[in-house]
Amino acid sequence: HIVLGHKKYTSENYTTNDRANWFGKDVYCSTIGIVGMGGIGFAVARRAVGFDMKVLYHNRNRRDTSIEQQVGAEYVDNLKELMSRSDVIVCCVPSSPETKHLFNKDTFAAAKQDAVFVNVSRGTLVDQDALVEYLRNGRLFAAGLDVTDPEPLPRDHPLLHMDNVVVTPHIGTATEKTRVMMSQMGLRNLEAGLTGKPLEETVPEA
Repeated sequence: HIVLGHKKYTSENYTTNDRANWFGKDVYCSTIGIVGMGGIGFAVARRAVGFDMKVLYHNRNRRDTSIEQQVGAEYVDNLKELMSRSDVIVCCVPSSPETKHLFNKDTFAAAKQDAVFVNVSRGTLVDQDALVEYLRNGRLFAAGLDVTDPEPLPRDHPLLHMDNVVVTPHIGTATEKTRVMMSQMGLRNLEAGLTGKPLEETVPEA
């Protein structure tokens, strides 16, 4: 919404201050549907609580009740049901052959027409042609993409020229503090691996 506002304000066509046409969507007291409740998904849920959002999540396996209670999360076994109940849908699922194009025409069809879709995982999880179609036809309100397939997108790709899409170049961790923490974790894991100790973080085999 901020990006769109800047684009309109700096446009040569901006001649009247009609703010009613700039209205966006509130996250406050809305429902967020998190697909993939691992470390990143849980971090998203914790932040959603600060906006009094109702937290739904879909995961390969249900998380422990103690984890759910920390963020007041409700497990939804069926992805389409989660899509139909969510105002904001956030994809945090790891990439694998099984999850390729997890979000496609069939799953987007279940979403609310005013839903916002956010992908912070991998671009291969989304059928981007289907996403473009639903955004153009008003079947989705907007999309925020930190990842695409490929990266970067061709300069003439429709997603780069839509007013209801924000694309960032895979920079979700691009802060000095976060990158230092990631480097330190990598060094600790390297030391643990060399000495036969358990790693802090492991990536499941696909």
